[in-house]
Amino acid sequence: MAYDLTVIGTGPGGYVCAIRAAQLGMKVAVVEKRATHGGTCLNVGCIPSKALLQASERFEEAGHMFAKMGIKVSAPELDLPAMMAFKEEGINGNVKGIDFLFKKNKIDVFSGVGVIEGAGKVKVTSDKGEAQTIETKNIVIASGSDVARLKGIEIDEKRVVSSTGALTLEKVPGHLIVVGGGVIGLELGSVWKRLGAKVTVVEFLDRLIPGMDGEVAKQFQKTLGKQGFEFKLSSKVTGVDTSGKTLKVQVEPAAGGAAETLEADVVLVAIGRVPYTEGLGLETAGVEKDERGRVKVDGHYKTNVDGIYAIGDVIVGPMLAHKAEDEAIAVAEILAGQAGHVNYDVIPSVIYTFPEVASVGKTEEELKEAGVAYNSGKFPFMANARAKVNNTTEGFVKVLADAKTDRVLGVHIIGPEAGEMIHEAAVLMEFGGSSEDLARTCHAHPTRSEAVKEAALAVEKRAIHM
Repeated sequence: MAYDLTVIGTGPGGYVCAIRAAQLGMKVAVVEKRATHGGTCLNVGCIPSKALLQASERFEEAGHMFAKMGIKVSAPELDLPAMMAFKEEGINGNVKGIDFLFKKNKIDVFSGVGVIEGAGKVKVTSDKGEAQTIETKNIVIASGSDVARLKGIEIDEKRVVSSTGALTLEKVPGHLIVVGGGVIGLELGSVWKRLGAKVTVVEFLDRLIPGMDGEVAKQFQKTLGKQGFEFKLSSKVTGVDTSGKTLKVQVEPAAGGAAETLEADVVLVAIGRVPYTEGLGLETAGVEKDERGRVKVDGHYKTNVDGIYAIGDVIVGPMLAHKAEDEAIAVAEILAGQAGHVNYDVIPSVIYTFPEVASVGKTEEELKEAGVAYNSGKFPFMANARAKVNNTTEGFVKVLADAKTDRVLGVHIIGPEAGEMIHEAAVLMEFGGSSEDLARTCHAHPTRSEAVKEAALAVEKRAIHM
C-alpha cells in the first residue's frame, strides 16, 4: 500500500505530525522502534520526570510544610517502589492515549527500525529481523534526540546514569553528583534531594542554565542553594572510578588547576542531548546534515532531497517537545498545501523545579547584545497577596518591553506555577501586545497571576503594590 506520508518516530513531533496529516485527509503510516509510542518525552523524559517531581514535592511538603499550616501528621515515610509505580501508571496512561489516537485517525503503525532507502522508500526491520518496505509520497524524520555522552565516562544506568537511569533508581543515593547545570540535571536533582539525597552539581560554566535571563539565573541558584544544593561552577568532571563501593569522581577547574576527588553513590550525566540521526539511512539517501549532526532543512522543513522533511530535535532550535509539536502541525499543513508556520520568537520554556522557572522571548542579555532599547518591569511574589497567604513568596516576574513601541519582547518568571502563568505572556506576544495591554487586562484577585499584571505596570513605574 502506498502512503501520502510516513513519519519516522512517534515522539511528540512524530505522533502530532501523523495525526494532523490524517485530519487533513492523508493516508499516513508511522514507524517506531520502541515497544511504546511517545518517544523520549513520554517514556523516559518529560512525563515520568514530572510524575516524580510532583510526588517528591508532596513528600517534602508533608514533612516540612504541613505543620506550619496547622496540619499535624507523623513524619512521612518514603515508599520508593510505590512512587515508581505511580510514575509508571502516568506513563502508561499517556502511551495508551497515543495508541487510541492512531486508531481513531486510521494511522497505520509499523514496529521496527526505519531506514530511508531513498525518496519515497522506508525499509522497516522488526526486532525479529523481518523486513518490509513502505512506499510513500513524503517522509518526515521525527527521530528525536539521544543523551549526550561525556568522553571517557561510561554510563551503566545503575551507578553512572543518564536521565533514563535517574528515573529508575532502586534506592535514594546518599550522595548524587549531577554533571551539568542544565534543566534535566536540576529537575532530577530536585527529585532526589527532596527524597533525602545530598546533591552536588558540577557545571563547566560559571552559572546555571546558559541562555536563561541572568537575573533569573542568579535568583534560581540562590534558591536552590537554600534548598541544600551544592554547586561547583567553572568545573568539569574528568573521570569516574567505579572500582570501589563508592564512586570516586575527579573534578577539575574548567580553566585548569588542581583536581579534587569527590565520593558519590550515583553520578548523573546531564550535559545535554544530541540529535538522533544514526542508522536512518540519511547518507544513502543523500540527506545533508550540519556540523552538529542536525538535519538541514529550509523554511518549510524540507531537506535537500525532494519528499524528505525533518522536524523536532533533529533540526536546529531548542530541543523542546512543544517546539516539535508546532513544527509537526506546520509541516503537515504545508504538505496539504496550506500555510504552516511556527513563530520561534514565542516558544516558552519551563524548568519544573520548585519554584518553577519559565520564560518566553528575549532575555535582557540578548536585547543588550542586539542593541535594542527596552524598559523593564519587575514585581516580587513577596508583594503578591496570594503568594504571601500561601507562604510561597520566592521569586518574581519580569516584563521586558520595547522602549519605543512598548511591545513586549520577553517575560521571565521564577515562582510557584510559573509554567502555567507564562502562557498569558505568550498569547500577548503572539498578537504583538504591549506592556500597557497586559497592565490594563483585568486579573482575578487573589491570584499569583496578578504579579504578571503588576510587572507590566512596573514597566512604566506604576506598580500598585510596591
